[in-house]
Amino acid sequence: MPDIYKHPTIQSLAAALTTTTDSKPTPALQPAPPAPLIEPPRQARYVLCGALQLLILLGYPALTAAVWVAGFHWVSTSPNLVDVYLRSVAFGAAMFLGLCALPILVKWVLVGRWKPQEIRVWSLAYVRFWLVKTLIQRNPMVLFVGSPLYALYLRALGAKIGRGAVIFSRNLPVCTDLLSIGDGAVIRKDSFFNGYRAHDGVIRTGAVSIGRDALVGEATVLDIGASLGDGAQLGHSSALHVGQAIPAEERWAGAPAQRAEKTNQMAVSARDVGTGRRVVFSAVQLGNLLLLGLPLTFGLADVALPRLPEFGPLMDSAPVSLTTWTFFRDALVVSAVVFFGAVLVGLVLVGTVPRVLNLFIKPDKVYPLYGFHYWVHRAITRTTNLRFFTTLFGGTSYIIYYLRWLGYSLRGVRQTGSNFGEMVKHDSPFLSAAGSGTMVADGLSIINADFSSTSFRLSRTSIGPDNFLGNMIAYPPQSKAGDNCLLATKVMVPVDGQVRKGVGLLGAPSFEIPRSVKRDRDLDVSSADELRRGLRAKTVYNTISMALFLLVRWTFLFSVIVVYLAAVNLLHFLGALALAVGLATAGVVVFTVAYNVVVDRLFRPLQALVPQGCSIYDRAFWRHERFWKVTSLTFVLAFNGTPLKNVIWRLLGMRVGRRVFDDGLRVPERSFTTIGENCTLNADTIVQCHSQEDGGFKSDRITIGAGCTLGVGAFVHYGVTAGDGAVLATSSFLMKGEEVPPNARWGGNPATEMREHSGDPRARKINIDDNYAAALVRGG
Repeated sequence: MPDIYKHPTIQSLAAALTTTTDSKPTPALQPAPPAPLIEPPRQARYVLCGALQLLILLGYPALTAAVWVAGFHWVSTSPNLVDVYLRSVAFGAAMFLGLCALPILVKWVLVGRWKPQEIRVWSLAYVRFWLVKTLIQRNPMVLFVGSPLYALYLRALGAKIGRGAVIFSRNLPVCTDLLSIGDGAVIRKDSFFNGYRAHDGVIRTGAVSIGRDALVGEATVLDIGASLGDGAQLGHSSALHVGQAIPAEERWAGAPAQRAEKTNQMAVSARDVGTGRRVVFSAVQLGNLLLLGLPLTFGLADVALPRLPEFGPLMDSAPVSLTTWTFFRDALVVSAVVFFGAVLVGLVLVGTVPRVLNLFIKPDKVYPLYGFHYWVHRAITRTTNLRFFTTLFGGTSYIIYYLRWLGYSLRGVRQTGSNFGEMVKHDSPFLSAAGSGTMVADGLSIINADFSSTSFRLSRTSIGPDNFLGNMIAYPPQSKAGDNCLLATKVMVPVDGQVRKGVGLLGAPSFEIPRSVKRDRDLDVSSADELRRGLRAKTVYNTISMALFLLVRWTFLFSVIVVYLAAVNLLHFLGALALAVGLATAGVVVFTVAYNVVVDRLFRPLQALVPQGCSIYDRAFWRHERFWKVTSLTFVLAFNGTPLKNVIWRLLGMRVGRRVFDDGLRVPERSFTTIGENCTLNADTIVQCHSQEDGGFKSDRITIGAGCTLGVGAFVHYGVTAGDGAVLATSSFLMKGEEVPPNARWGGNPATEMREHSGDPRARKINIDDNYAAALVRGG
C-alpha cells in the first residue's frame, strides 16, 4: 500500500519495483528478539496464573473498599463538625499514603532492583512482575503528573531522575531501576517508556536513558535499549526502536526515528524556577487533596447518607426489606438523581469555570512552571477533557456545539454530522480551532502547550478548512498542514518546510500522497439536497443513540447501587459492615464484566461489514456508530496481562486462540477480528477493522496468525492478514489490506518489511525507506 500511494500510476509503480526489488532499504535495524520458546506454556501454568490474578483483581479493590467504609464509620461517629474534619484529614492522609506506599513496598519485596532479564509469561516470576506493574499503574500518584511529587515518587521506586526533570506522561514506567532521566529533561504527555517489551511469550526488561536537557515529544514510544543524549530531541508521534540512540544535541523524528535537524521542539525560553517554588507548589497540591478534597468527600457522604432510608444499616438503624417495591423505587430515584444530576452539573461546570480561569492566561506568553498560571493551565486541561461528554456527543451533530461550549473556535464550520469523533482532547479549548468542512476521526490530540523544564507557553492551534484527520493524530501548533489536506491515521504532522495544501500526508516522517481517490469520492453524497436529507436523518438516529448511551450507563449505576445496598442489608446482621461492602465491591467487578458483555451482545448485530464502503449518511454507518457509542471497552483494559482478558474477548465475539498474551490491545470491532494462539500483544496496540475518509466508511476483517507479536503502540488497519509468527515493530502502522507473510518482520510508519536482525543491541544506524520522507527530512 505505501508503494501504491507513492506511485499512483502503473508505469511509475513498475519502474519503482524494478529498481528496488533487489536492494530495498529497511526502516530500522533492530537487535535480535529473545529466543523463541522451546515449547508452548503449559495449560496448567496458564490457568494457575489466571486464578492468582483473578484473586488479586477481586481482592485489592474489595480490601480498599472495606478500609474506606471502616474509616468512614469512624469519621461519621464524631460528635461535632470540627472533629469530623480532623478525623477526615487523618484518615484520608493515612489511606492516601497507604495506597502510594503499597506499590513501593511490594516492588522492593517481590522484585528488589529491576535488572535486564527475560521473564516467561504465565510463570510465577511473571505474576510478581504483573502485580508490581498493576499496583504502580493504579495508584493515586497519577494525579500529580507534571509535578515534582511525580518525579519524587519514581525515585522512590528506584528510577534515576535528575534535578528539574519534568514528566507529563500518565503512562508510568514499570522497570523503574532501568530508567535514567537527566537534569532538566522533559517527557511530554502520552509517551511510553515502560522499560520492558514482550515478544513470543517472553517479557524482556531493559534500560531507557534520557540525557540532560533532552526532550521526548508527545505520543512517542521508547523501546528498551533506547537512549537520548544530552540536549537531544525526539519529535512528536515518533519512536525509538530497540537499541536506537540519538546522539547529543541532535534532533530526530519518525517511527523509527531518523535525523531531522530542522525540527525544533524545545522553543520555550527558560525561566528561573528554584527549589522553593517546587516545594511550595508540591505542598499546595498535597494540601488541596488532604485538607480540602478528602474531607469534603467525607463531609458530603456524612450529610447525604443519613437522608437515604436504604442506607439505614450504615447509620446503625434497622435494615431495609429487599422484597418491597419501595426499595427498588427509591434506589431508582437515587441513581437517577445522582446520574442525571451529575451530567447536568458537569455540563454547566465545564463551560463556565474554565472560562473564568482562562482570564488569567495570555496566549504566547511564557510562564514559569509550578506557579499560579501553571495551576490554572492544569485545571483548565483537566476540567475540559472529560471523556464521558466527548463519547456522548462525538460522532453526532451535537459535538460542534459541545466543543464551542468548551471554548473551541468553530465559527463557520459546515455541519456534517461527523465533524469530530468520540476521542478528542486538547491542552486548551480556548486556543483550538478548526476550519469549515474539516472532519476528524477518533484519537485527535490538539497540542497547545510547549514546555521547557522550567516554563510553558500556550499557543493557538488551528486545523485548516476541508481537512480530514484520521485516527490517533497529535496535532501541534507549528503544523505545516494547510487547507484541504488528508492526514492519514497515525501520521506525524509536519512542523517544518513549506505549508502543504491539497495533498494527503502519510507516515512518520510524513510524505505526500494523493488527497483522495475516485473510489472514496464515489462514497460521498452528490448533491446539497441529498446532504440535507441525510444529515437530518442521521441527527435523528444519533439522538436516539445518545439516549441509549445514557440509559445504559444509568442502568449500570442503578444496578451497582442495588448490589451494594443488598450486600449491606443482608450482611449487616453479622456486624461486619466493612466485610459486606468489600464483598459487594468484588461482586461489582464481576457484574461490570457481565453487564458490558450483555450490552455488547445486544448491540453487536448493528455492526456493518462493508469492504466496498458506504456513505456516512447510509443507515449501515449509523448502526455501526450506535454500536461504538453504546458499548464500552474501558473495563476490558483492567484485565491487561491476564488470561481473563482472552476470556472476555471471546465473550465479546472475538476469535482468540489459546494462551494469547494481551498487555493492552484495543479492538473496536471484536467480531471482525481473529487472533491466533500464542500471540503476544504489547501495550497500547490497536487492531481497527474500519476506516472513515471524508464522507466514506469502510470496514473489513483482520486476521492475526498464531505466534505473532505486535509491538508497543502498533496500529493494524482493516483488511490485514498477518501470517503465523509475523512481527510488527514498535509504534508501527500496518496499512489497510496488507498481507504479511509468515515469520516476516515488518516495521515503520507505514510498515514495510525489515531486514534480518543483526543481533547487535548497540546498532545505531537506520535507513530512510522513502524518497519523499528523505526530502522532508532535508527540508525539501
